Amino acid sequence: MSTAHDSLLDLLQLLDLEQIERDIFRGTSRSALVPRVFGGQVAAQALVAAGRTVPADRTAHSLHSYFLRAGDPGAPIVYSVDRIRDGRSFTTRRVVAVQHGQPIFHLSASFQTYEEGLEHQADMPAAPDPETLPTAAEMLPRHADRFSDPGVVDRLIEARAAVDLRYVDAPPFGTVGEPREPRSQVWFRTNGKLADDPLLHVCMATYVSDMTLLDSVLLAHGRGGWAVGDVVGASLDHAMWFHRPFRADEWLLYDQESPSASGGRGLGQARIYTQDGRLAITVIQEGVIRVPRKG
Repeated sequence: MSTAHDSLLDLLQLLDLEQIERDIFRGTSRSALVPRVFGGQVAAQALVAAGRTVPADRTAHSLHSYFLRAGDPGAPIVYSVDRIRDGRSFTTRRVVAVQHGQPIFHLSASFQTYEEGLEHQADMPAAPDPETLPTAAEMLPRHADRFSDPGVVDRLIEARAAVDLRYVDAPPFGTVGEPREPRSQVWFRTNGKLADDPLLHVCMATYVSDMTLLDSVLLAHGRGGWAVGDVVGASLDHAMWFHRPFRADEWLLYDQESPSASGGRGLGQARIYTQDGRLAITVIQEGVIRVPRKG
């Protein structure tokens, strides 16, 4: 098993896209728990592609995206950037990710120059000190009996080794069969320092944001998740608003809840706060969540 440092270097390499034309980039994938490209990866890579066509003094303030097809982790992904608009304050980019001649993901992102303005925010909710919570390597083996495949624990630890992600309360697979309030909190940061590049920190947060956002949907119904096998699903769309500067290598609180599930879909919404209480990001995602048919 690779070290956390090695895993972070691998993730940074994954986000360092190859430029093959002026507005065309190519990325590779890393292995995932399911036989498709991890949604957070393709969203982060698409934002990297968009950001590399934008002046350095303009930072990402929002993204809106759709997952169109399952990505093939064994094939490269080509990201084509369309320079929609370059205004005096805002820059807009559209990115299409393509594999095997078909689009698998679509993203629109907006970037803005810094300016002063009105200021307010929702208060940060109460949460314990992240240093008092168990790491993934400490927590996951406690729930090994929940998974039909004994190798899932090691694969989960390996898949998340680049990020120190700590649950405030038991994750969905820790309370299978026990419906709870549709709310979940995790603290996260990268397992190592990052360069002082705002785009990198935004893209890293985008990557992590797809890991646990739909947990609250599962909690409401006492479902354990994909690894347990009591639901199947995939992300449908993903939107993020970046309100204030932050560092993804410092603790961030991901406060998540689900206001609705219906029609085979579940909605998750969340706020991400810095440890000192600043609201950094708002996230909304909808995903397909289905109960497997018996027989």
